[in-house]
Amino acid sequence: MARPEKIHEVEAISERMKKSQVMVFADYTGIPVLQMTAFRRNCRAKGIDCRVVKNRLARIAAMDTGKGDLSAHLKGPTAVLFGMESQVDAARLAVDFSKENDKLKIKGGFVDGRFLTPDEVVALSKVPSREQLLATMMGSINAPARGLAVVTNGVAAALCRAIDAVAKQKAA
Repeated sequence: MARPEKIHEVEAISERMKKSQVMVFADYTGIPVLQMTAFRRNCRAKGIDCRVVKNRLARIAAMDTGKGDLSAHLKGPTAVLFGMESQVDAARLAVDFSKENDKLKIKGGFVDGRFLTPDEVVALSKVPSREQLLATMMGSINAPARGLAVVTNGVAAALCRAIDAVAKQKAA
């Protein structure tokens, strides 16, 4: 019979899995406590929930939420980063930290109902943020109108300079 605290933990992990847009699995073996605490603090500041989970409980929660069997990917010490607000931020944070600290190994991730390999998590981390994509799109939409305004202004400015030159020439 399952103990109540384990049932509660599986429910908590399931709830996080349902709410998150992305999950990144990482092996944190060998990382000093101070560095791991700083990493978790950085995660919290960016709205990412970093949890160390028991693999067996995470497997049960994944099956309960329809994520499939993650047992091949949940081996050894596992930290799961749950990205609640963005699909990119959790991957970017994990990849950046693994560059600074080579002991953090990315095991994979889960986004849009599909498991990501470690290489795909790295590729996901390179995707621009939503704000950057919106700014690029707005710049592209604004470019033709801006170009038209510059050309129109250039014609009017040239006409003004020509009239001013003629007026100065007549005055002299």
